Amino acid sequence: MKLESLVAALPLERKVRLLTGADFWSLHPEPAVGLRRLVVSDGPAGVRGEIWDERDTSVNVPSPTALAATWDETRVEAIGRLLAAESRRKGVDVLLAPTVNLHRSPYGGRHFECFSEDPLLTARIGVAYVRGVQGGGVGATVKHFVANDSETQRMTLDARVDERTLRELYLAPFEAIVREGEVWAVMAAYNGVNGATMTEHPLLQDVLRDEWGFDGVVMSDWFATRSTAAAGNAALDLVMPGPSGPWGEALVAAVRAGTVPESAVDEKVLRILRLAARVGALDNETADTAGAAAGAAYTEERVAAEVRATAAAGFVLVRNEGGALPLAPAELRGIAVLGPNAEVARTLGGGSATVFPPYTVSPLDGLRAAVGDGVEVTHAIGVVAHTRTPIARAPWLRLPDGTDHGAEVRYLDENGSVLAVERRDGGAFNWVMGSYPEGVVPERLAAIEVRALIRATEAGTYLIGSSGLGRHRLLVAGEEAYDAVLTLPPGADMVEAMLTPPQRTHPVRLAAGESVEVTLVHDRERTEGGLPGPALQLNLQTPHGTDEEEIERAVALARAADVAVVVVGTNEEVESEGFDRTSLALPGRQDDLVRRVAAANPRTIVVVNSGAPVLLPWHEEVAAVLLTWFPGQEYGNALADVLLGRVEPGGRLPTSWPLHEGDHAATQPVDGVLAYDEGPAIGYRGQIEALYPFGHGLGYTTWEYGAAEVRNVDDGAAGEVTVRVRNAGDRPGREVVQVYASRPDSAVERPRRWLAGFATVDAAPGEEVAVTVTVRRRAFEHWDVAAGRWAVEPGTFQLEIGSSSTTSRPRRPSPAISVSRPR
Repeated sequence: MKLESLVAALPLERKVRLLTGADFWSLHPEPAVGLRRLVVSDGPAGVRGEIWDERDTSVNVPSPTALAATWDETRVEAIGRLLAAESRRKGVDVLLAPTVNLHRSPYGGRHFECFSEDPLLTARIGVAYVRGVQGGGVGATVKHFVANDSETQRMTLDARVDERTLRELYLAPFEAIVREGEVWAVMAAYNGVNGATMTEHPLLQDVLRDEWGFDGVVMSDWFATRSTAAAGNAALDLVMPGPSGPWGEALVAAVRAGTVPESAVDEKVLRILRLAARVGALDNETADTAGAAAGAAYTEERVAAEVRATAAAGFVLVRNEGGALPLAPAELRGIAVLGPNAEVARTLGGGSATVFPPYTVSPLDGLRAAVGDGVEVTHAIGVVAHTRTPIARAPWLRLPDGTDHGAEVRYLDENGSVLAVERRDGGAFNWVMGSYPEGVVPERLAAIEVRALIRATEAGTYLIGSSGLGRHRLLVAGEEAYDAVLTLPPGADMVEAMLTPPQRTHPVRLAAGESVEVTLVHDRERTEGGLPGPALQLNLQTPHGTDEEEIERAVALARAADVAVVVVGTNEEVESEGFDRTSLALPGRQDDLVRRVAAANPRTIVVVNSGAPVLLPWHEEVAAVLLTWFPGQEYGNALADVLLGRVEPGGRLPTSWPLHEGDHAATQPVDGVLAYDEGPAIGYRGQIEALYPFGHGLGYTTWEYGAAEVRNVDDGAAGEVTVRVRNAGDRPGREVVQVYASRPDSAVERPRRWLAGFATVDAAPGEEVAVTVTVRRRAFEHWDVAAGRWAVEPGTFQLEIGSSSTTSRPRRPSPAISVSRPR
């Protein structure tokens, strides 16, 4: 039966019901047309599913910026296939990824969740990601359409972007993913663009549907739909989440009143049914299930190997003085692994990108396992980089009977009767989306009680506390430590309530090996902040010295070791959905730590564990700097592989690494307006001085570039650049050959150069390979605002071949390509 016939078979009320989510993560079933419940899920670094905690673990793949740093479409497509298999394993039909907003500013809070500052690199990585996911029969959702490049006032800001900049930069990745990736869903952003909020914006119809031919579903970001009629008349199809929202009965009434035509509702339902057919949610349609069938091949060993290899492929070596890397284990007696991110690494970003992996391998654990017993590996945190009290975890968090790690959660009714008892592995608990255990009815739930032991590993003062909203009562050893109502500051939104809830702590002095019983009672009826369900944490800060004491301890270990590996980085207080950064500096006294360690040991390797750029004021004082992003659950193993030379650091910078604060595009709206005054001059396209340029990255070998040849193909619509490159070192290696276009005599305002194409090459020592880079016509086109179309300035464009946006090889006259108007 044709989809149109299914739509026609439904009465208006049943059609409208399909246009708002059934709950936080699913769409309504409709048995009359064979539609089952369809499930969507975050996110870009793993498939969370419908439960937001460790009860349903997810494979944690490298973050989007780390994926883009590979410049490897084949590898990213493979990660997409892995995510499709994960989706099917968890009953998910549509993945809410990829995010293809640009790195407009390093201050952007979700920088880590996006691919690159460059629209071409973003587009090609995004297309590969989508092809991988959808090749597994799971829908991908490209987001957030469009100009959703900052988090400050993100629900309400109006981005003012000139038309040419919007077309050439911010819309370009979406266009490629719609046209080439044939993506099945698009998410409309919270913000407005040039005066209209995105869930009602004409761009959805005029550009996305009419111009690009998109036939999939446009869904709202969560709680982004503002109106009934205006959104109903726009090209928005699905309001999320549900079941409440501005449509429902109000949209039925609007159709009856003639303010929204029923034909608009029919078109929206048709697109939802088309998505359902594509993912196999319609009884009478056949989905592409090849990827689902292949899911059984993803054993734990295969998943670990793929995540590990992808992480290493995205690591970017930006400095390596005197061949400090790779390390030779046979020549080492001791390694000092130092820094706040060494023992507890950051493997993913905060907010909707968060998943709960089955395990994470820290840099400390990874290096210890790799070097074995023959090399002494010592550790010190060096400094405390966070200001919030961390979530309680093993080995300190134990069950009430002390038999294993974790905590016991008891669900109580108003009479204090126990509705259910649950064992949990960690100290974070989230029921915002429901997911209560069997036997717990939310209407009967009056209180949640968390019981555990805190076992001291060393003598000292332990800060024990809680985070969340509403009434929290903490008992330590049976005595009340506090009874407090925790509230958010005025103006905070739901995301802040979930990600950075208020905290309260209580100090407890413990001897080494001593345990103390802790009970946290949350009054369910006193929850505040607009959350649909409770969320709370049991927090624990273990003893530590002052920063000066910890730095001195780290320095002493570094001085006694053959090499010092300092793992610095950000944390969830710095990079997350819901807020933008106010500083690019590493949090706390990490810069002091690096400088003091480097002064004590000239073989200091700094590993930067951040999703977005941070300042590196000490970069010339250390032997090597390795950027590792948020690299997923196999972080420590991948890091050991690279540091010890088992594999090469394969990454190249997908974003310019800044030299200093300031001079970057603003993320703070003024009177509700965020002006993109810089126009197209973001990242390397602008005039900002970079410490390390876009495209930069070192390997463990050297490359020689030969002469380049250029030829026009496809009637002048595109060109090919072929260059011979030789691995001139004594190790196998990988190079990313980058082609940049320029037009010094252009009558059109342009950046000095821009990425026009790239290709990767692997070669054995001494091997020479011919590499061909395709340069598409779009690389030479500009948006003609007056004509409202893409145009080309006829004439000659210069092409520069190199290994970064500032390195041209070979050093001889650049090849040129002639471009004419299409016939």
